[in-house]
Amino acid sequence: MTQPFNSQKLQFYMTIPSPCPYLPERMERKIFAQLDPITGPYLNNYLTHSGFRRSQNVLYRPACENCQACRSLRVKAPEFTPTRSMKRIVNRNKDLAAIVCPSLATDEQFDLLARYLNSRHAGGGMSDMDYGRYEMMVEECATESQILEYRNAEGRLIACVLVDVLMDGYSMVYSFFDPDENDRSLGHYMILDHIKRCQDSEMLWLYLGYWVKESPKMDYKARYKPCQILGVYGWQNLGKDDEA
Repeated sequence: MTQPFNSQKLQFYMTIPSPCPYLPERMERKIFAQLDPITGPYLNNYLTHSGFRRSQNVLYRPACENCQACRSLRVKAPEFTPTRSMKRIVNRNKDLAAIVCPSLATDEQFDLLARYLNSRHAGGGMSDMDYGRYEMMVEECATESQILEYRNAEGRLIACVLVDVLMDGYSMVYSFFDPDENDRSLGHYMILDHIKRCQDSEMLWLYLGYWVKESPKMDYKARYKPCQILGVYGWQNLGKDDEA
């Protein structure tokens, strides 16, 4: 682990307002800071615990003037017990081999990502991503990161996830999968697999990014209980009142 950064030299910036990707008719703004190779791993740990997310060498957090719907969420891995439906997802994917790889981009990964984006997120902010941008997303990160590749019995790559390794757990940065493998529920499977990896490594938390209870795109994260959300008084258990 690197030495702590000098907070007096850390600079934050604000984005201009833009349409919110999760809630219609709302605008979003973000506060962000740049990572550097020396302090990057420490800063990523520190600011992830403070509700930031990473994209390449940028750490960002929502800073909307009139909305606080985006809440950082983390799963308490040691106490997690899968539901019956989650166990069925794990059983459906028992044939998959998970391979931990360094954060290096490959043509095979990019081809899978392109298929995923064209099928699931056509017209979205990443839909025009080329190989160069994918390479930047994976490799230009001053953090301790890795890629997990999930391959079927024939060795075909069907899912990937970019993960940051933190002091107290894992942070799932971005995942994608074969859109034709609908029966596998691969997005949920990768979360369940990483909760198990946290448990096996005696890590406390799996960080899943932002939960937005009003957004169908994001509300699924609250299914992984027990979990916590970050509020004005720090990390607190997610309760039924929060989900209502």
